Amino acid sequence: MIGAAGVIALLLVLAGLSATGALKPTTQTASYQPSLAGWRHGYNVHNTNITSLPAGELSDTEKEALLYMVEEEKLARDVYQALYEKWGLPIFENIARSEQQHMDSVRALLEKYGLQDPTSNTTMGEFTDSELANLYEELVAQGSVRLEEAIKVGLTIEEKDIYDLEEWMSQVDNIDIKTVFCNLEKGSRNHLRAFYKQLELYRGDYTPKYITETLFTTIITGGVEKGRAC
Repeated sequence: MIGAAGVIALLLVLAGLSATGALKPTTQTASYQPSLAGWRHGYNVHNTNITSLPAGELSDTEKEALLYMVEEEKLARDVYQALYEKWGLPIFENIARSEQQHMDSVRALLEKYGLQDPTSNTTMGEFTDSELANLYEELVAQGSVRLEEAIKVGLTIEEKDIYDLEEWMSQVDNIDIKTVFCNLEKGSRNHLRAFYKQLELYRGDYTPKYITETLFTTIITGGVEKGRAC
């Protein structure tokens, strides 16, 4: 029979296993070792076999979309990892791992179409796209000021992902690219909800910068999306 002290200890352990993480920062520095096994087998984050979907002729716009999005997903992963190392809030580490899977999904398409991966052999915070390189510096600096600002950085990244994916999907035709991008956007909507729930714990306010307030409200008030979106 567990005494009162044992019950309290058990509750504290369970609280530490929250998917989005507790508010109390830790002093642990992460050792981030991303796995590339998934994308090398042609699978996206939702276990869709990318290699089994038909490959259409790749337009210049589709090439641009793939090269940009793999770096934008890297931006998200790198910023979240930097903010996790700064604050120790588990949501940053958890979503950084998800962003690695997003990168792997786009990498599967790069390999399928024989395109050079701009994220290969790069370090954290290193990008070929100057806009993303500058944005990385800005967002890490903003998120390092205080924890509430770090959470807002997460919201900014996810709504930018949603906006950019919507733009690219309106310009691409290949079904495999559309399928991956559609599922990546679903993931970004879930991430946006998770970050907003964290911000609510601080009673913080946030105004969207990329998507409309109507769309932002629709997403954060919706439930978690499961399974494949497309």
